[in-house]
Amino acid sequence: MKVAVVGTGYVGLVTGVVLAELGNDVICVDSDLEKIAKLKKGISTIYEPGLEDLLNRTLDEGFLSFSTSIKDAVEASEVIFIAVGTPPSADGSADLTAVKAVANEISKGINSYKVIVNKSTVPVGSGGLVASIILACGVPQEMFDVVSNPEFLREGSAIQDTMHPDRIVIGVSREEASEKLVELYASLESPFFITDLASAELIKYASNSFLALKISFINAISRISELCGADVNDISKGMGADKRIGTQFLQAGLGWGGSCFPKDVQALIKISEGLGYDFKLLEEAANVNSDQVTHFLSRIERRLGSFEGRTIGLLGLAFKPNTDDIRDAKSLLVIEEILAKGGKVVAYDPIVNETVKALFPSIELVTNTYDVSVGADAIILVTEWNEFRQIDLERLGERMKTKVLFDGRRIYNRTKAERAGFDYMAIGS
Repeated sequence: MKVAVVGTGYVGLVTGVVLAELGNDVICVDSDLEKIAKLKKGISTIYEPGLEDLLNRTLDEGFLSFSTSIKDAVEASEVIFIAVGTPPSADGSADLTAVKAVANEISKGINSYKVIVNKSTVPVGSGGLVASIILACGVPQEMFDVVSNPEFLREGSAIQDTMHPDRIVIGVSREEASEKLVELYASLESPFFITDLASAELIKYASNSFLALKISFINAISRISELCGADVNDISKGMGADKRIGTQFLQAGLGWGGSCFPKDVQALIKISEGLGYDFKLLEEAANVNSDQVTHFLSRIERRLGSFEGRTIGLLGLAFKPNTDDIRDAKSLLVIEEILAKGGKVVAYDPIVNETVKALFPSIELVTNTYDVSVGADAIILVTEWNEFRQIDLERLGERMKTKVLFDGRRIYNRTKAERAGFDYMAIGS
C-alpha cells in the first residue's frame, strides 16, 4: 500500500519505518530540512533501540523515502497519517496548531479518494475538525475520510510496540475507511477495535491517564509506607499478585514524566472541563505526581543538612531508560532544585548530555558512572538504565566525600548498599 506519514518525531518516524518494513511504500514528510537530510542518509534523528537499523534497511530496499512536500506525498499515497506534535497549551489543553496546518496542506494534494489518519494524540472532536478544514478548502466529502488511529507505543520499546501491538484502535464514520486500515495492519495479527471517532480519540487519553493514576496511587502508598515503616516494594508485590491489579505501572519512584503522560493527563482534565465534568480524581493524581520529587528532595536535604556547598552526583537524565527524551524528565526538577539551593551537580547519562547541559550550563557532565562519585556528598539514582543496575557499589563509594545513596527508582538492595558502606534511602522506605 502507498502511505504518507506527516511528521518524523517519535510516533511518525517509528510508524513510517515499521510500515515500510512490512512492505508498504512509505513517504515520511517533515518541514525540517536538516532533519530530512539526515534521515535520507540513514541517520536517525531520535534515539530508539533498533530504529536506525530498520531505517537503513528500508531505505536500501526502496520501501522508504523522505520529502518536505506534503502535497506531493499526498498525491502519491492512499493513506496519509498525521503524526505531528500536539504540545500542551498554557491552560493544559492540546495545541492543535500543527494538526490544523497539516490538514490544510493535505487538502492541496487530494487527487483521488484518501484515508486521512489522526495518529497524533488529539482531543475528542479533532477528526471532525480535520474534516471541516479539508472541506473548507473545497475538497468534496466523497474524496476522503478522516480516521482516528491512536498509537500506544512506549519510548524505549517503540519498534516492538508498533510491530506487536496489544490492540489496534480504529475510529471511523464510514466502513470503507476502516477496511483500508484493517488491510494495512492485517500482517500484524493483532486484535482490532473498530469504534466511532469520539470513542477512539478518547481511548488514548483514558489509557494513558489510567496508567498515570496507577503510578500516582503507588507513589501515594509510598508516602504512607515511609510514615509507618512499611516497604512499598513488598506492598507493590502483594498488590500486583492480584490478577485484577497486575504488576505493571505499580513501581514507586520519582513519578511519571516524558512526552505522553503529563500532557495527556492535563488534556483529559481540560476535555472533561469543557464537557462540564470536574475530573477531581485525575487532578489529584497529577498533584501527587508533581509533589513526589519535592518530597524526595526534602528528605535528601534533611539528611545532608543543606544543599548549600554540597556536590550531588546524578545517575540518569533521560525521563526513562532507552530513550534520549528529557521532556518532563524528573532529572530537570532535581537539578533545578539543587542549583537553586546552592548545590553543585555532577551528572552522567548513557545517551542524554548536551541537551541538559544547554538548559543548565553550570552542571558538570562526566563520561562514565564512577566519575559521578568523585568528591560527591551524595548520589541520586534518577533514571534506571540497565548499566546502573550493575554498578559495583563499593567502587562507587571509594571517591565520595560522604557515602550517601538516594535511590529514586528502587533498583538497589538495601542490604547490599549498606554492606558497601552506604547510608541508603529509597522511595517508600
